[in-house]
Parts: sequence; structure tokens; C-alpha cells
Amino acid sequence: MERKIVHVIGTGTIGEPLIGLLCDYKDQLGIGEVTFNKNSPLRSDRSKVIDLLKRGARLAVSADRIDGFKELDMDPDLETEEAISRASVVIDCTPSGVGHQNKELYYQKFSDKVKGFMAQGSEDGFGVKYARGINDAVLKEDQSQFIQIVSCNTHNISCITNTLAIDGYGPDNLKEGRYVCVRRANDTSQEGSFIPAPLVGGHADDNYGSHHAKDASELFSTLGYDLNLFSSAMKVNSQYMHVLWFTLNVKEPTNLNEVKDKLISNNLVAMTTKNMTSTVYSFGRDHGHFGRILNQTVVVEQSLHVRNDHEIYGFCFTPQDGNSILSSISATENFLYPHSYEDKIQCLNELFFEEI
Repeated sequence: MERKIVHVIGTGTIGEPLIGLLCDYKDQLGIGEVTFNKNSPLRSDRSKVIDLLKRGARLAVSADRIDGFKELDMDPDLETEEAISRASVVIDCTPSGVGHQNKELYYQKFSDKVKGFMAQGSEDGFGVKYARGINDAVLKEDQSQFIQIVSCNTHNISCITNTLAIDGYGPDNLKEGRYVCVRRANDTSQEGSFIPAPLVGGHADDNYGSHHAKDASELFSTLGYDLNLFSSAMKVNSQYMHVLWFTLNVKEPTNLNEVKDKLISNNLVAMTTKNMTSTVYSFGRDHGHFGRILNQTVVVEQSLHVRNDHEIYGFCFTPQDGNSILSSISATENFLYPHSYEDKIQCLNELFFEEI
């Protein structure tokens, strides 16, 4: 019988909760084994590695660092290349740029053995862009072996745009989408990159502004859509959650009740009356798996507004990497069970929230 092995590379803000979720839902997802690669033997990371091992994951490290891990009582079962070559699916959760390096060093080398490879976030060119609930058709039609899971803010922009402007109407209903991404400085788990005060960003792309709208446009282009999107971005000195302000100009007239009904009917959208990132973040910490909210977006209900029957405004929060984790698992199950992956991932429905 074919082995169903999922190998995760990296134990950061996406890798660690992803490994934990795969272990905890291994049986329901039909996964035979979960392995993960850790790059550096750090004393400060020992506690989380030990916890992941207790959950049933197996550790892989490079051959020249085995002794370093053993000195810290983290005993590897596998060597880096061995773990990749024996895996059914490889999910790269390393920092930006490393995914491309790993593709050249390892993934292309073992492409005849591994069903699929994924990279996270801004790894442009790694593979076809994907977000759960937006372009699931590419999993069935493209059958690409390499997939780029788009960033958490790209998930949010795409979900809001698709739900309120495209779904039920088609892409021509959207005249334009404008967004401001108010980003947290860093994750609570990260020691660096914090900023002392709000920091505004520039517009590197003439057509799309910041990369968020560009990435969302390229995601929709996999469906043949050519959307008019533009985004700006800034960072604030907070560690909680990203905030997205949006305005969608649509052809078909709409009203506030219709907007709310569309959002409520999408199980990937969570509604909230909380208007502070800290309280939503706290809910995720208390009730989410590994503290994560897997919904694509959390919409602040009282911020929604419709102007002149055609302009939709609102604020929403971006779940901290939870939407990227969901898309990673969805693509994984498609590689493992291409004819029944939709049924397999239904076990994760209990981790979505209708209201926060």
C-alpha cells in the first residue's frame, strides 16, 4: 500500500502549527506519517521540537548537524535528503527566498519520487498560486507539482473580493478594488523586526501598488480573471493581527443586508463585533488550534458600509497565518487523495468560526 507521508520544512510561525495540526488530525486526513526538518540546533527551540515529537512527528536534520541536535536531547530519525525523498508531499515553510533555494537543491532532484511541493508566501515563480476557496479549480485542472500558497493578506483580499464582488456575478461585476493593509510589525513568537512607530510603505508596482494586490490579481488570473486591484501597505508597532481596509466598486447594485448575508453564508469568513485586534487575537489564542484562526478573514460587522448602492466599504482582520495553513492542508490532501480530498478536509470544519 502506498505510503502517505507529509514532510514539513521549517518550524516557524506557519511550520510549527501546521506540523501540530497534521499530527492531531492525521487519522482523519488519511496521513500515515508526519515528518519535519529543523535547520539549526537551538536550545531555545528545544521545547517546541520535543512537543512536536510527542505529538508523533519525526525529526529530520542535515547530516552535519545531527550531533548538535543530539547534544540537546533532540534525537533525529531522518537525514534531510532522506526525509524529502521518501515523502509524498513536501511543504516548505522557510523564510522568503529559501523555498527557491530548496527547490534547486532538493525538490527538482526528487521530483520523480514526490507527488507535490509547496512554498509559502512571497515565493513568486515557485509554482502556481493557490488559496483555498478561491481557485481550487487549479488543483484539479493544472495538476502542477509545484504550488505557491499565497500570503495571509493575499488570502484576505481575495476572499473579500470574491465573496462580495465576484461570486454569483462573475469577474466583470468588479469595477475596482482598493485596499490598505495595516500590517503588524512581527509575530509574538519572533524576537526581531519590531518597529518603534508606524511605518508607511511605498508603491513598488505601477499598476497594483504594493505586492498584496499584485499577488491577488495573479491568483485570480489562474481562473482567467483580469481584475482592477490596487493596494497600499504600512506597518504598525503591534504584534497582534494585520488589519485590512477595503472598498469595492461593483456594477450590480447592492445593500448592507445583502453584503452581510454574503459574508455570513461563506464558511471561510468569520464575523465579529470586536473592533480591536487584541480581542480577536485573544479569541484565537484561547479557542483556535495552536492559537490559530483558520478562516480566511475576520470581518468587523459594524464597519461595513454601502455607499450609492455600488461602493462597499469595511474593515477586516487577517488571521495570523491560519488561512495559509488551511490552504496548505487542502493542497496536501489533493496530492494524496485527488478524487476525495474535499471529503477528507471536512474534518477541519470544526476549527472554523462563524462568529468571533
